[in-house]
Amino acid sequence: KGELRLYSLTFDDAGMYQCIAENTHGIIYANAELKIVASPPTFELNPMKKKILAAKGGRVIIECKPKAAPKPKFSWSKGTELLVNGSRIRIWDDGSLEIINITKLDEGRYTCFAENNRGKANSTGVLEMTEATKITLAPLNVDVTVGENATMQCIASHDPTLDLTFIWSLNGFVIDFEKEHEHYERNVMV
Repeated sequence: KGELRLYSLTFDDAGMYQCIAENTHGIIYANAELKIVASPPTFELNPMKKKILAAKGGRVIIECKPKAAPKPKFSWSKGTELLVNGSRIRIWDDGSLEIINITKLDEGRYTCFAENNRGKANSTGVLEMTEATKITLAPLNVDVTVGENATMQCIASHDPTLDLTFIWSLNGFVIDFEKEHEHYERNVMV
Protein backbone atom coordinates (compact mmCIF):
# COMPACT_ATOMS: atom_id res chain seq x y z
CA LYS A 1 0.00 0.00 0.00
CA GLY A 2 2.96 2.30 0.35
CA GLU A 3 2.33 2.83 4.07
CA LEU A 4 4.98 3.38 6.71
CA ARG A 5 3.88 2.41 10.20
CA LEU A 6 5.82 3.22 13.35
CA TYR A 7 5.11 1.52 16.67
CA SER A 8 6.04 2.52 20.24
CA LEU A 9 7.22 5.96 19.16
CA THR A 10 10.10 7.69 20.91
CA PHE A 11 11.49 11.22 20.49
CA ASP A 12 14.18 9.75 18.20
CA ASP A 13 11.45 8.99 15.62
CA ALA A 14 10.71 12.70 15.12
CA GLY A 15 11.92 14.29 11.90
CA MET A 16 11.32 14.67 8.16
CA TYR A 17 10.17 11.55 6.30
CA GLN A 18 10.28 11.20 2.56
CA CYS A 19 8.31 8.84 0.33
CA ILE A 20 9.70 8.11 -3.12
CA ALA A 21 7.44 6.61 -5.79
CA GLU A 22 9.11 5.39 -8.95
CA ASN A 23 8.22 3.51 -12.11
CA THR A 24 9.55 3.29 -15.68
CA HIS A 25 8.17 6.75 -16.46
CA GLY A 26 9.87 8.60 -13.67
CA ILE A 27 10.20 9.33 -9.97
CA ILE A 28 8.35 11.64 -7.54
CA TYR A 29 8.95 12.63 -3.93
CA ALA A 30 6.66 13.60 -1.04
CA ASN A 31 7.78 14.90 2.35
CA ALA A 32 6.11 14.92 5.75
CA GLU A 33 7.25 15.98 9.20
CA LEU A 34 6.57 13.77 12.20
CA LYS A 35 6.39 15.62 15.52
CA ILE A 36 6.32 13.66 18.75
CA VAL A 37 4.05 15.34 21.27
CA ALA A 38 4.41 14.75 24.98
CA SER A 39 2.89 17.00 27.61
CA PRO A 40 1.47 16.77 31.09
CA PRO A 41 -2.30 17.32 31.44
CA THR A 42 -3.41 20.95 31.45
CA PHE A 43 -6.85 22.53 31.74
CA GLU A 44 -5.68 25.99 30.61
CA LEU A 45 -7.39 25.82 27.20
CA ASN A 46 -10.45 23.82 28.29
CA PRO A 47 -11.27 24.21 32.01
CA MET A 48 -14.24 22.45 33.51
CA LYS A 49 -17.45 24.51 33.71
CA LYS A 50 -17.54 26.34 37.05
CA LYS A 51 -21.32 25.85 37.38
CA ILE A 52 -23.15 22.79 36.06
CA LEU A 53 -26.95 22.59 36.14
CA ALA A 54 -28.83 19.30 36.25
CA ALA A 55 -32.57 18.67 36.33
CA LYS A 56 -34.07 16.77 39.25
CA GLY A 57 -34.52 13.12 38.26
CA GLY A 58 -32.58 13.71 35.05
CA ARG A 59 -29.13 12.94 33.74
CA VAL A 60 -25.98 15.05 33.53
CA ILE A 61 -22.65 14.61 31.78
CA ILE A 62 -19.78 16.66 33.19
CA GLU A 63 -16.98 16.92 30.65
CA CYS A 64 -13.30 16.66 31.56
CA LYS A 65 -11.14 17.43 28.54
CA PRO A 66 -7.59 18.46 29.40
CA LYS A 67 -4.86 18.70 26.79
CA ALA A 68 -2.42 15.85 27.40
CA ALA A 69 -0.11 13.47 25.55
CA PRO A 70 -0.16 10.57 26.02
CA LYS A 71 -3.88 10.21 26.87
CA PRO A 72 -4.29 10.57 30.64
CA LYS A 73 -6.02 8.34 33.15
CA PHE A 74 -9.03 9.96 34.81
CA SER A 75 -10.50 9.89 38.29
CA TRP A 76 -13.24 11.98 39.94
CA SER A 77 -14.13 13.15 43.41
CA LYS A 78 -17.15 14.82 44.98
CA GLY A 79 -15.77 16.93 47.79
CA THR A 80 -13.27 14.58 49.44
CA GLU A 81 -15.04 11.38 48.35
CA LEU A 82 -13.44 9.45 45.46
CA LEU A 83 -16.07 8.39 42.92
CA VAL A 84 -16.27 4.93 41.35
CA ASN A 85 -18.54 3.46 38.69
CA GLY A 86 -21.87 2.35 40.10
CA SER A 87 -25.56 2.11 39.27
CA ARG A 88 -25.97 5.91 38.99
CA ILE A 89 -22.40 7.11 38.34
CA ARG A 90 -20.15 6.26 35.40
CA ILE A 91 -16.73 7.59 34.39
CA TRP A 92 -16.38 7.40 30.60
CA ASP A 93 -13.15 6.53 28.78
CA ASP A 94 -12.86 10.14 27.56
CA GLY A 95 -12.91 11.37 31.18
CA SER A 96 -16.53 12.58 31.29
CA LEU A 97 -18.59 11.89 34.41
CA GLU A 98 -22.21 10.77 33.96
CA ILE A 99 -24.77 10.87 36.77
CA ILE A 100 -28.35 9.66 36.33
CA ASN A 101 -31.51 10.09 38.45
CA ILE A 102 -30.20 13.39 39.89
CA THR A 103 -31.22 14.23 43.47
CA LYS A 104 -30.45 17.10 45.84
CA LEU A 105 -27.74 14.91 47.40
CA ASP A 106 -25.78 15.06 44.13
CA GLU A 107 -25.19 18.79 44.50
CA GLY A 108 -21.63 19.81 45.37
CA ARG A 109 -18.08 20.33 44.13
CA TYR A 110 -16.84 17.81 41.55
CA THR A 111 -13.16 17.54 40.65
CA CYS A 112 -11.69 15.73 37.66
CA PHE A 113 -8.11 14.45 38.04
CA ALA A 114 -6.04 13.68 34.93
CA GLU A 115 -2.64 11.97 35.07
CA ASN A 116 -0.15 10.65 32.51
CA ASN A 117 3.56 9.81 32.59
CA ARG A 118 4.37 13.53 32.22
CA GLY A 119 2.40 14.85 35.19
CA LYS A 120 -1.06 15.53 36.58
CA ALA A 121 -3.68 18.26 36.82
CA ASN A 122 -7.23 18.77 38.06
CA SER A 123 -10.22 21.01 37.47
CA THR A 124 -13.31 21.64 39.62
CA GLY A 125 -16.92 22.66 39.04
CA VAL A 126 -20.07 22.92 41.17
CA LEU A 127 -23.17 20.87 40.34
CA GLU A 128 -26.53 22.45 41.18
CA MET A 129 -29.89 20.72 40.87
CA THR A 130 -32.84 22.50 39.25
CA GLU A 131 -36.47 21.51 39.13
CA ALA A 132 -37.24 19.55 35.98
CA THR A 133 -39.15 21.30 33.22
CA LYS A 134 -42.51 19.59 32.65
CA ILE A 135 -45.25 20.20 30.10
CA THR A 136 -48.40 20.65 32.19
CA LEU A 137 -50.76 21.32 29.29
CA ALA A 138 -49.82 19.61 26.04
CA PRO A 139 -51.23 20.56 22.61
CA LEU A 140 -54.32 18.58 21.66
CA ASN A 141 -55.31 17.21 18.26
CA VAL A 142 -57.46 19.74 16.39
CA ASP A 143 -59.80 19.17 13.43
CA VAL A 144 -60.29 22.38 11.44
CA THR A 145 -61.97 23.17 8.13
CA VAL A 146 -59.62 24.43 5.42
CA GLY A 147 -59.30 28.21 5.56
CA GLU A 148 -60.17 28.50 9.27
CA ASN A 149 -57.80 29.29 12.13
CA ALA A 150 -56.51 26.78 14.68
CA THR A 151 -55.09 27.46 18.14
CA MET A 152 -52.87 25.03 20.05
CA GLN A 153 -51.76 25.50 23.65
CA CYS A 154 -48.63 24.44 25.46
CA ILE A 155 -48.00 25.26 29.12
CA ALA A 156 -44.99 24.13 31.13
CA SER A 157 -43.71 24.35 34.69
CA HIS A 158 -40.03 25.05 35.27
CA ASP A 159 -37.43 26.06 37.81
CA PRO A 160 -38.04 29.73 38.66
CA THR A 161 -34.30 30.52 38.50
CA LEU A 162 -34.18 29.59 34.80
CA ASP A 163 -35.65 31.11 31.66
CA LEU A 164 -38.12 29.10 29.61
CA THR A 165 -38.36 29.06 25.82
CA PHE A 166 -41.07 27.34 23.81
CA ILE A 167 -40.11 25.92 20.41
CA TRP A 168 -42.81 24.77 18.03
CA SER A 169 -42.13 22.44 15.12
CA LEU A 170 -44.19 21.02 12.28
CA ASN A 171 -43.35 17.47 11.17
CA GLY A 172 -39.95 17.77 12.85
CA PHE A 173 -39.04 21.17 11.33
CA VAL A 174 -38.82 24.15 13.69
CA ILE A 175 -41.31 26.91 12.82
CA ASP A 176 -39.60 30.26 12.18
CA PHE A 177 -42.18 32.80 13.39
CA GLU A 178 -40.16 35.69 11.93
CA LYS A 179 -40.24 34.35 8.38
CA GLU A 180 -43.67 32.72 8.53
CA HIS A 181 -45.50 35.42 10.54
CA GLU A 182 -48.35 35.63 8.01
CA HIS A 183 -49.22 31.98 8.60
CA TYR A 184 -48.24 31.44 12.25
CA GLU A 185 -48.65 33.65 15.30
CA ARG A 186 -47.20 33.02 18.73
CA ASN A 187 -49.15 34.26 21.75
CA VAL A 188 -47.18 34.32 24.99
CA MET A 189 -49.31 34.31 28.13
CA VAL A 190 -47.67 35.56 31.31
